[in-house]
Amino acid sequence: MVEKRNLIVGGTLAAAVTVFMLVGLFYTPYDPEAMDLSMKFAPASFAHLFGCDQFGRDVLSRVLQGSGTTFLVAAGTLCIGGGLGTLLGLFTGYFGGWPDEMIMRFNDLVVAFPSILLALIFISLLGPGKYNVILALGIVFIPSFARIVRSQVIVHKDMDYVKSARLMGAGRLRTLFVHILPNIRRTLFSALAIGFNNAVLSEAGMSYLGIGVQPPDASIGRMMSEAQAYIFTAPWSVLFPGAVMILMVLGFGLLSDGWSA
Repeated sequence: MVEKRNLIVGGTLAAAVTVFMLVGLFYTPYDPEAMDLSMKFAPASFAHLFGCDQFGRDVLSRVLQGSGTTFLVAAGTLCIGGGLGTLLGLFTGYFGGWPDEMIMRFNDLVVAFPSILLALIFISLLGPGKYNVILALGIVFIPSFARIVRSQVIVHKDMDYVKSARLMGAGRLRTLFVHILPNIRRTLFSALAIGFNNAVLSEAGMSYLGIGVQPPDASIGRMMSEAQAYIFTAPWSVLFPGAVMILMVLGFGLLSDGWSA
């Protein structure tokens, strides 16, 4: 019952935040970079629903754009890390042998380091920027997805339904992608939801430090970094970006719990 509630509440929150982020990719009520010093620290109003920041920029427009940027980074990270990690886990788990041993030992070496530290190392080599953040986080996320999928494939490859598929003449690739992959989808979906949260938090952390998404692109992390000096003067400039991030993480976290139950 609790799991079903988590799935419903998490799915609703995740869907609402995702729609909000997608809207930010295509529409903002004002130019997020347009400054109007006469509106400096203007509180929430009908004209500016989230108020204005220290430069008179519309906070709602910046949160929309920043959310869209965050969604793009998280989605790109999952495409690289989740996609390649899943493929790697499928093949190493199913075929085993010395390639599996070598790849998994390398995975163990990578996982031994904090993921955010590895991402920072990649960013220091590649330079800051939206697409470099996507590439860095995507590479860092590959081992975790590979380990999760590999463990599930090892469990499933000797089950009766897989043996039946082999006896009926299913080839290795068909067995992997038609029979095993659909049966581990719950675990995979849960891992994707957690990965999305981790990508959001990692991007926000790097942007907060000034080495992630760079201007003129808005970012939730950068907005919070810029607004922290004005938290008592204009709390809305921190409150609304923070609220979007909290709802995003909470929604996908509950969704992951509901899926994995």
